[in-house]
Parts: sequence; structure tokens; C-alpha cells
Amino acid sequence: MASATATINQWRWRVFAATWASYAGFYFCRKPFFIVKSALNEELGWSPTLLGAIGTLYLLSYAIGQFIAGWGGTRFGPRRLLLLGMGVSILSGVAFGLTNSWMTFGAFMVLNGLAQATGWSGNVASIAPWFRRQERGTVMGFWTTNYQVGGVAANALAAWILGIYGFRYAFFSGSVVLLAVWAFFFFNQRDKPEDLGFASLEEQEKPPELSLVKAPRQESALKWDQGVLTNVLLVGVFYFFVKFVRYAIWSWTPFLLHRDFDMTMADAGYLSTAFDLAGIAGAISIGYLSDKLFKGRRVRISFIFIVLMAASTGVLYLFGGQSLILFGVSIGLVGFTLYGPDALMTGAGAIEVGSLRGAAMAAGIINGMGSFGGVLQELLLGRVLEGRGAGAVFTMLLIAAVLAALALSALLLRMRGQEEL
Repeated sequence: MASATATINQWRWRVFAATWASYAGFYFCRKPFFIVKSALNEELGWSPTLLGAIGTLYLLSYAIGQFIAGWGGTRFGPRRLLLLGMGVSILSGVAFGLTNSWMTFGAFMVLNGLAQATGWSGNVASIAPWFRRQERGTVMGFWTTNYQVGGVAANALAAWILGIYGFRYAFFSGSVVLLAVWAFFFFNQRDKPEDLGFASLEEQEKPPELSLVKAPRQESALKWDQGVLTNVLLVGVFYFFVKFVRYAIWSWTPFLLHRDFDMTMADAGYLSTAFDLAGIAGAISIGYLSDKLFKGRRVRISFIFIVLMAASTGVLYLFGGQSLILFGVSIGLVGFTLYGPDALMTGAGAIEVGSLRGAAMAAGIINGMGSFGGVLQELLLGRVLEGRGAGAVFTMLLIAAVLAALALSALLLRMRGQEEL
């Protein structure tokens, strides 16, 4: 018995490491495009409008792919889904570095978007069966640092390679990193304890009173009632606006810093990591607080953070254009307050909303709806930046942040008086 317990605990952390590395690794084939936009503009003559259109192709396919991946993860299992997704993304990164044609580049951006879409829902569904509900807030708080750490590391690597070897090798280097992650994942991930002959870790007791879901959870079938589906959709609306802000900062910060603040392309890439670095602390903090202080009330603590995010975008709007220091501090504040609710509502929240078997589907729907926010910002900001400065961007971020807070407040009002909050 002791030996079996030790073995399953070892596998729990192997799966944690493999899935953490998988989602972090996806960013090495996602972020280079946003870092090298200025190089594509200067060396290949691609205008901000064209760059925005290419980014839109990626984000639109990524959004659609979320729904496909949610279904695929439930139907075929996360392991197969993720190995395929990482493999296609690796090949796409190589193609980006080889082509001069925006049409070819755009076609592979669509393919990469579909591949990247397997990452979140697949990894959330993969880690879900390995940890009990009372652990998930803290565990997912640490686990969801994958996309902050992945974003920082991918930005830094792409910026460094761009400064030394040019934009093509920024894409190649990302594919090399993800290839190494693919191999690590292959040997260290299994979909659930039962795949290794262990009993399920899912608790047999009735659903905790602090769950977001009031309906009984069953692993044999999704069986979502109207209340569960409504919760999933409301979180998706909230995430639409959160992703508008997150992807806008990811996509256009290096471009703005180079164009409007006269920074080198490499330095602009480095400074943009302030957003992700601060987000690491935010995700860990909110996960711990949700378990220990808020006793599983994911929505309440997320609402507090998201209101602070709206205030942080106000700081960016008022002071971000005045100096590089204020710009960096402002996006750091936004990152700290954004990544916590982002991680909590789409990680632990998706698991608890959708049940263990429905975790991939819930994560896919929520992330898919959110991804359309990323699509919208790419369309809008690409056109806005043709003739305007950073101020117009900051205005849109502030509006989106306020709308995100309003969307989450709607969920709070709907569930007013219930202990699930």
C-alpha cells in the first residue's frame, strides 16, 4: 500500500511537470510572431494592417480550434490530442522561418492556431484527474504559471535570437524548444491514474458546498443541466474581455515600444515581459487565496482581482504614455491582476464547472469564447495603429477591462446569496 501511494504521488508530479512544460512549450511557437512584427514590417514590408490580418487568421483559427479541441479531448483523450497539437505547431514554426510569402505564412498561421488550441483544454483535462478538489486552487495557481513563465521565456528567447540572428531563427529556435518538450511529455504524462492501474482519485462524497456547480457530477457522461451550461457561458463572456486585454498587450506592446518609444526591437521584446512576470505572482497569489481565505469561492476572489485589473488599465491610460518606467509598471500591474482570474476561472473553475470528464469541454468552450476577444483586438488595433499612437490602444484596454468586470459581476448577481461564491 505504501509503495503504491509513493508511486502514484510520483506520477502526480510527473504529470504536473509534463503538462506544465507542455503548455509553457506551446508559447515558444506562439509568441515569436508578436515579437518579430517590427522585423516583418521593416524587412518584408508587411504593413500593420497586414500584420493585424495575419494575427487575426491565427486567433480566429485558435478560437475555433478551442471548440474542436474540447470535443477531441473528451472523445480521444488529452494525450493523443496534445502530442498531435505540439507536433503540428513545431512544423508550423519551421515553415514561418522559411517563407517570404504572406499567403504561405498566413496559411501556416491557421494551421498553428488549430494546433495551439489543443494546449489549454488538453492539459487542463490531463491534470484534472490527478489532484483532488481541495487541492486544485493552490495546485492550479502554481500550474497556471506555465503560460506566464512560457510567455516570458518565449519572449526573451525570440527577442534575443531576433537581435543576433534575425527573425527567421526566432521561429526556428521556438520549434527546437517545443520539440524537446514533446519528448519530455511523451515519457512523463498519462491521462489518468486508471491508465496505470491505480484507483481514481475523484472524491466519492457529495459535491462540496462551495462548488460552482449545484448539479451532481458524473464521470460516465457530461449530463450538463441548464445551470451548468449557463455558468460555462457566463465565464466565457467574462473571458472574452480578459483575452482582449491580454492578447492586445502581447500582440502590440513590442511594436508600440519600437515605433512610439524608439526602443530597439530586442529591448522592446524584453520590456514586454514585465506583463507576464508580474502575472506569475498574481496567479500563485489568487490560487492560494481562493483555497485558504475564500474557501473555494473562485468567483468572489476573481471579481476582486478583475476590478483591480480595470483600475490598473486606468493607470496605464493616464500615465503609460509618459515614460518607459511608467509604461512598464503599468503593464506589470495589469499582468498581476489579470493573470489570477484568467488562471483561476479557466483552470480550477473549468474543472469544477464541467466535472472531471467534462473538463476538456468546459475549458474548450470558455477558452474558445475568450479567444474571440483576441481576434477582435487584432482586427481593431491593427487598423487603429495605422494612424494613431499608444493612447488609442490604452483607451480600448480600459473599456475592455471595465466590460470584463461587468461580466463577472453579472455572474455574481445571478448567484447572489448562494454559498458557491
